[in-house]
Amino acid sequence: MMDIFQKHNIHIVGNLESPKTLIFGHGFGLDQTCFQYIIPAFASDFKIVLYDNVGGGMSDINAFSFHRYATIDGYVTDLTELIAALNLKDIIYVGHSVSGMIGLLASLRHPGIFERLVMIGSSPRYLDDPSLDYIGGFDQPALNGFYDAMESNFHAWAAGFATMAMNQPGRPELSAAFANSLQAIRADIAVAVARSIFQLDHRHVLKNVNIPVLILQTADDIAVPAAVSDYLESNIPYSTRVKVYTTGHFPQISAPEEVISGMQSFL
Repeated sequence: MMDIFQKHNIHIVGNLESPKTLIFGHGFGLDQTCFQYIIPAFASDFKIVLYDNVGGGMSDINAFSFHRYATIDGYVTDLTELIAALNLKDIIYVGHSVSGMIGLLASLRHPGIFERLVMIGSSPRYLDDPSLDYIGGFDQPALNGFYDAMESNFHAWAAGFATMAMNQPGRPELSAAFANSLQAIRADIAVAVARSIFQLDHRHVLKNVNIPVLILQTADDIAVPAAVSDYLESNIPYSTRVKVYTTGHFPQISAPEEVISGMQSFL
């Protein structure tokens, strides 16, 4: 049991006697602390499990494997192993960015593992697909340039990307905090994980999701344009989309009250 706590830097907070569990999964470049403004609203009613994805935060760096995490499937396995090890039941999973898709894939691999799923700024495919009129937000040359920039000067790339992704020009401290979080990741790991995320395509499985799903979408998100949340809502059978009226990719940081409100209505 201690191994999995160390591997993922697991913290269990909130109402430890509650029969219902909220698990929060963070996105690329962040760690579990990105939910700090959300947690208090649910702490009295839920057992809350927080963890860091391997390769980020305070997770065990020795657990990272370039083979295991060549796709996000490795993170799906991590999540299901964590749930089994902690013997968690009656789970609502809240996934930001790529962790939204990690949660969705876990729900398909193990039907019944979650009661509900919350996806914050998530995408089934980041690449455009002109053959199907799908807008993901990026083309392959843009992503290749993205990876090249990461590899040539990771710290400079992180600073620039943080500003664009946070998209809160009036609150530079938020971009600076995200840049620091990104720069704390080992550069080779960051590049590998970025590739596994931005090259994914899980559009074909969306129709198989059979639990209620909340899709939270911000305005002007460089990573996930509004067309993507339209696509998710159209293709996930029991889904509800809520627009969050803040800019950028991190509403749990820039507009936590709106995220809390959307989640409370859904739950």
